[in-house]
Amino acid sequence: MATEAQSDGGLVFHPLDQFITKPLFGDGIVHWYTPTNVTLWMAIVVLSIVLVFVVGSRGRAIVPSRMQSVGELMYGFVYKMVEDVTGKDGIKYFPYIMTLFVFVLFANYLALLPMSYSSTSMIAVTAVLGFGVFIAITILGFVLHGASFLGLFWLKDAPLALRPVIAVLEVISYFVRPVSLSIRLAGNITAGHVVIKVFAGFAALTIASPAAVLGIVAIYGLEVLVCGIQAYVFTILTCVYLKDALHPAH
Repeated sequence: MATEAQSDGGLVFHPLDQFITKPLFGDGIVHWYTPTNVTLWMAIVVLSIVLVFVVGSRGRAIVPSRMQSVGELMYGFVYKMVEDVTGKDGIKYFPYIMTLFVFVLFANYLALLPMSYSSTSMIAVTAVLGFGVFIAITILGFVLHGASFLGLFWLKDAPLALRPVIAVLEVISYFVRPVSLSIRLAGNITAGHVVIKVFAGFAALTIASPAAVLGIVAIYGLEVLVCGIQAYVFTILTCVYLKDALHPAH
């Protein structure tokens, strides 16, 4: 977490310190194989998902328990989303999309716990998710349709003179997709945590503390909404991109 100190009668705090990657063991240099706080919290996310969907539903009761109800609610929500956006052809890819949704959702909400680490604020994590979606869907499009997948960029309904210009814009837009997916998620989560930390710094001042505490409560409440919305946005955009791969001519 950010370090705070009094300096010349004022408050010095560093809201971005909460995003520093630190090794779990020792103070050595962080390599790709070094267990860090990011590794720890992603593992906690995975364990939480297993707890809800495996342990919570192991009884498969007709009258579900609370944990089983939560799992079934998320399952039905994502299934309906995939079916509505991609059609029946996209249902076979539901497990992949469901995995993305629950990982982002759990990572976002676990990051709201005190002393936790926001793994989805790391551009490295969100970039893997975003580029993973982009690469998988692009490969799927070429596997299913071959060269005709390129018809996604050539709009036959547009005037002939404008088609090349539109094609260039469509190609640029297509390759911006993974960047947009990753930056949108990381940026929104990071911004919320930074604002909360800034208000927490002001809460240490006697004069500003009541207003700052109210600000923390308000921003925290907003972050509860943002965490769910960002998981939804990431998932539904993935469904839209999947639809383009399944039906490039539409």
